[in-house]
Amino acid sequence: MTLGEGLVGRRGYPPEFRRKVLDLVVGGRSVADVARDLGISTESIYTWRRQDRVDRGLAPGLTSGRRPS
Repeated sequence: MTLGEGLVGRRGYPPEFRRKVLDLVVGGRSVADVARDLGISTESIYTWRRQDRVDRGLAPGLTSGRRPS
């Protein structure tokens, strides 16, 4: 069982898990390596990274608090 298994529910991965994944990438690990090791898609990581940049004001778009659910 990988770290990512069992975490996906109806609403996806929990924010804490997403933050840890992004921290690994910021820390120098490649998106492909993190995705493979945790059993998640690279697309998910790229999406989370893009949203994180929007939330921090580094990229245009709707912040997480303003996105429709």
